[in-house]
Amino acid sequence: MFKALKSKNFKLFFYGQSVSVIGTWLQKTAVSWMVYSITGSVFLLGLTTFLSMIPSLFLAPLAGSIIGRYDRHRSIIILQSLAMFQAGAMALLIYLKIYNINFILALSLLQGIINAFDMTCRQTMMIDIVDNKEDLPNAVALNSTLNNFARIAGPALAGIILHQYGEDICFIGNFLSYIPVIISLLMMKITPHIKATDKLKMLEDFIEGWDYVKKEKEMARMLLMLMCSSLFVISFNTLMPVFAKDIFSGNAETFSWFESAAGIGSIVSAIYLANLKTAKNMNKIMIAASLLMGFSIIILAYSNSLTIALICMGLSGVGMMAQTSSINIYIQTQSTVNMRSRSISYYLMAYQGMIPVGSLIIGYVSHTLGVRHTVAIQGIVCIISVIVYVYYKKLSSQEEFQTCEVHYKN
Repeated sequence: MFKALKSKNFKLFFYGQSVSVIGTWLQKTAVSWMVYSITGSVFLLGLTTFLSMIPSLFLAPLAGSIIGRYDRHRSIIILQSLAMFQAGAMALLIYLKIYNINFILALSLLQGIINAFDMTCRQTMMIDIVDNKEDLPNAVALNSTLNNFARIAGPALAGIILHQYGEDICFIGNFLSYIPVIISLLMMKITPHIKATDKLKMLEDFIEGWDYVKKEKEMARMLLMLMCSSLFVISFNTLMPVFAKDIFSGNAETFSWFESAAGIGSIVSAIYLANLKTAKNMNKIMIAASLLMGFSIIILAYSNSLTIALICMGLSGVGMMAQTSSINIYIQTQSTVNMRSRSISYYLMAYQGMIPVGSLIIGYVSHTLGVRHTVAIQGIVCIISVIVYVYYKKLSSQEEFQTCEVHYKN
C-alpha cells in the first residue's frame, strides 16, 4: 500500500501535505459554519463554496498550458506561498472580529484562483516525484488517502475548536499549517523541468487538448460522467450544515460528524485503490462507485435517524472517492506525456470547476423544493447518469467491433 513512499521526493511531499490539508479542512469547516451562523442563508453558504471553486472552471485550461511550460517544482512553491498569504489574511480578519461577509467572499474567490493553478500543478507534478512510474497509481491513491484522512481529522478537530475556543483558532491553525509543506517542498531535489521554446498559445493549446480528449473516447466518457456528477450530485455536501443544524437540531459538532463520516468512507475507498496492483478496470470501479453514491444519497435525503444518515454519508464518501479517484488514475496513467497537464486540467474543470456551479444551483433549488427533496433528486440523477454511461459505452464497443469486422472481411 505504501510503495510510492520509497521515493524520497514523494515522501517529503506526502509528509508536508499531511499537516497542510488538515489546516485546510479546519478553515473550510469553520468558514461553512461561520457563514451559515452569521447569515442564516443557504444561498450565501452555496455562494461561498461557489467562489472558492469556480475559478477552476475558467482558469484550468490556462493553468494546464502554463504549468506544462514552466518548472513545476518552483511553481508549486510560489503557489503554496500565495495560499499561505490568503490563509493569513483570513486569520487576521477573523482574529480582529471583522465578520464582513463581503471580505470573506472576496478571500474565498482569491483562494479559488490560487487553487486553480495549484491543483493542476500538484497533480501534474506527481509523476516527477515518483521514482518508479509504475507506482504512480499508488501515489495518486495515497495522496487521496491523505486528503480524506484530513477530511476526518480536520472537521472533527474544527468541531472541538469551534465549540471550545472559537473560529479564529481554526484560521490561525490553517495559516501555520503551510510552514511544513513549504519546508518539505524546498527540501525536494527534482530535475529542473525543461521550459518549452515556443510562447504560450492559449487558444492553440485549448484546441489541441480538446481534440486529444475527444479522440480518447473512454477518457471523454469518463470526464462527461464526472462533469454530470460534479454539477448535479456532489454538491449535496453544501447542504450538510442544514441537515446538521435544522433537520437534526445539532450544532457545530454535529456538522463535523457529517464531514467526518464522509471522510471515513473516502479513506476506506482510498485504501482499496492504493492496494490495487494495476490501474486496469478503472471504468468498472467508477460505475460501481457511482451507483453506491446515488443510492446512499437517496436514503440520506429521507432518513429521520441521525445514525442512518451518518452511515449513508459514509457510504456516499466511499462512492464519491472511488468515482473521482478512478477517473484521476485513468487520466494520469493513460495520457501521453505532452498531453498530461492539459488532460488533468480538463479533469479539474469537470470536477472542481463544476462543483461550485452545482452548489449555487442546489442552494437555489433547495429554497423551492426543500432540502430533502433536492438531495433525493441528486441521488436519482447520479443513478441515471450511470445508466447513460453504460449505454453509450456498450454502443461504442459494438461500433468498434463492427469496424474491426469490416476491416477483417476486406
